[in-house]
Amino acid sequence: MFKRLSPALKAAALAALLLALPLLALAQGGHGEMGRTMSLFLAIPFAGILLSIALMPLLTPHFWHHHFGKVSAAWGLLVAVPLVAIYGGDAIAELLYVALADYLPFIILLWALFTVSGGIYLSGSLSGTPLGNLSMLLIGTLLASVFGTTGAAMLMIRPFLRANSWRSKNTHQAVFFIFLVCNVGGSLTPLGDPPLFLGFLHGVSFFWTLKLILPMLFVTALLSAAFFALDSHYFSREAARPEAGGAKLKIEGGLNLIYLALIVLAVLLSGTLKLGNLNILGVERSVADLLRDAALIAIGFASLKTTSVIVREKNGFSWYPIIEVAILFAGIFTTMIPVIMMLKAGSHGPFALIVNSVKEPAHYFWATGALSSFLDNAPTYLVFFNTALGSFYPGMAEPEAVKLLMSQNPLFLEAI
Repeated sequence: MFKRLSPALKAAALAALLLALPLLALAQGGHGEMGRTMSLFLAIPFAGILLSIALMPLLTPHFWHHHFGKVSAAWGLLVAVPLVAIYGGDAIAELLYVALADYLPFIILLWALFTVSGGIYLSGSLSGTPLGNLSMLLIGTLLASVFGTTGAAMLMIRPFLRANSWRSKNTHQAVFFIFLVCNVGGSLTPLGDPPLFLGFLHGVSFFWTLKLILPMLFVTALLSAAFFALDSHYFSREAARPEAGGAKLKIEGGLNLIYLALIVLAVLLSGTLKLGNLNILGVERSVADLLRDAALIAIGFASLKTTSVIVREKNGFSWYPIIEVAILFAGIFTTMIPVIMMLKAGSHGPFALIVNSVKEPAHYFWATGALSSFLDNAPTYLVFFNTALGSFYPGMAEPEAVKLLMSQNPLFLEAI
């Protein structure tokens, strides 16, 4: 049977076994204090998968395109195998909890937003003038906190590119689109960006992120001013001019706007309804959360059923992006388990140096910003979210600790 495995999986299994030997010797204490007794070796796969995602598409694009799933599985096995070998049932329980309470809700929401937003097509375009371009960027920025940054980008990028197809200098436009629509715009709700939804899953209230509106508006104003000045400069140097009276903007697949509203309602209600818990394979899940996940799946399938295939074809809709996200995040969530547990141990765990050195809101702000600029922002958020919990409330149950973080130390959460 081992002979039939791919070379990548064989290498991963062998590396996991080799890594397990020193870890077995390094582990100390009982299973009840996993975060305090873990070896820092277990954090290596987390760094490895994030660096792989950041660098391999640039350095080895052909290999990455065909084998990213094997890379994700290899890093995941490097954590899962030693973790179970050392901590047994406690590790299995933790793996199940992350899979059922974090990963699946996370992917279900992304899939629903991706599916529904992929059924909305904005036809027509503006003329590609600096004012018209800024208007589209600001519309996309406003929509991102409801559609999600992915959904807003899918909706706005094609009319934005069409409007500027006649421009000879337009590279800067894509850069500012990424800044505003794909990043800043998702700041205000858990629907806006994956890390904020992870915060919501861990107890941050749905409307708490509205506190970020002033920083968001400030950054949006700075970026908008910079874009308008730069775009106006390049526009003035264009030899050609846009044709007058372009096609008017028109929304196709408008029924999906209702589906988006239902997604917002489902997520909002899941954070407010108290319907008790249900035990699934030893993992306590809120009934309201389970109903939310079921509703999101139903909404996604309703969108697929009622949206014209032609509309999705115009959007260049493909399942490949969401499949890639699901596979890579399976590895990320697995490798993140020991890191999160060590951080939650606070100054009593292996990451005591990091927990003790990141003390001020400014430290959190610059550390998360620097890391999320080349690593994915979802794991970066969770790492520093748990760093804050471990620093202020080590050993406290997460629901109580998160409530105290929101009320007693909100500036730290805003910085993250």
